[in-house]
This record gives sequence, C-alpha cells and structure tokens, in this order.
Amino acid sequence: MVLPSRFTVVYDACVLYPASIRDLLLQLATTELVRAKWTERIHEEWIENLLVNRPELTRERLEKTRDKMNTIPDCLISGYEQLEAGLELPDAGDRHVLAAAIHGGAQAIITFNLTDFPESELNKHNVAAIHPDEFVLDLVDLDSQVVLASVQKILQRLKNPRLAMAQYIEILRKNQLSQFAIYLANLESSVP
Repeated sequence: MVLPSRFTVVYDACVLYPASIRDLLLQLATTELVRAKWTERIHEEWIENLLVNRPELTRERLEKTRDKMNTIPDCLISGYEQLEAGLELPDAGDRHVLAAAIHGGAQAIITFNLTDFPESELNKHNVAAIHPDEFVLDLVDLDSQVVLASVQKILQRLKNPRLAMAQYIEILRKNQLSQFAIYLANLESSVP
C-alpha cells in the first residue's frame, strides 16, 4: 500500500509495547510523513502489559514515557467511546482502537494483530490495518531520506548502550520488522 503524505494512523498498544518499535514509530511521528494518534486507553494497555512482563520497570518510568509521547501535537484521541458498541471485531477488547481510528480520522491502525481487525469490518469505515513492517516500508517509499534520518536520530540518542547500525538492525529483526531490517542491512552493506 502506498501511503499519501501526512497519513493519519492510530498506533495499537502492541506496537507501543516493544521499546525499539515504539521509539522508531514515535520518531517517525515527528516527521512530516505521518500523523500518529493514540488514546489514554491504548497507553494504559501497553503500560500494564509491560509492568506484568517486565517487573524491573516502574509505572512512574513508563508514565514519563507516556507523557513524553503525548507532547507530539494532536496525538491524543478522546470522545470515541460512543462508537465502540456499534463495531464488530473478533475481540471486543479491540473495538476501542477501531473507534478511536474512526473518530480520529485515521486511515489505518498500525498493529501486529492484523487478524483482530478484519478487512470486512474496517472497510465499512475506510480504515486499514497495517503491520508496522509494511508501514515503515511504505514511509520509505514516500521519503527514504526522512526515514533514514529518523533512524540516525535514534542511534544518536541511544547511549546506554550505544548501538551500531548492525545491532539496531538485529533488534528490529527480532521485533518483527524483518523487511525493514533487510532494507537497512542492504543499505549498510552498499556503503563503501
């Protein structure tokens, strides 16, 4: 799928859960390529899951991350709740994400859980579900230089520990961004 410039998307909690993917998607949200949105409920979902699975993390630390995320202009969607009851999804717990996408004027939900958002229901609302790997590659097609600059900013920001591009590529691969990892690896190997 080729995305229009300044495509509006909702990031599902599952793509905000892994720090490396969250960092990449948020860095991309600061560019002119995409308007990223989410809800406080989506925040609560990824934070709660991290607290369960990573007991060394604290709520305070994750809430600081949430607060920093919320500094992205026009990112929070509210007032979508009344739409939830009229939506049909395999898991009723996902209706809030689709409701937020509809209310927030998003063209897509960025999620690892594509089967949770069947096309038959999403098409009724002109919303698509896109895997984050496909989404990032679509952004590469729009403007590869902006995406690569975003990756460079992330690598410059990461200091504890510092990561080489090869290490970052491996992290992306392990976190289900395998095609984008291949793209970066091919670029890396072509640099003299």
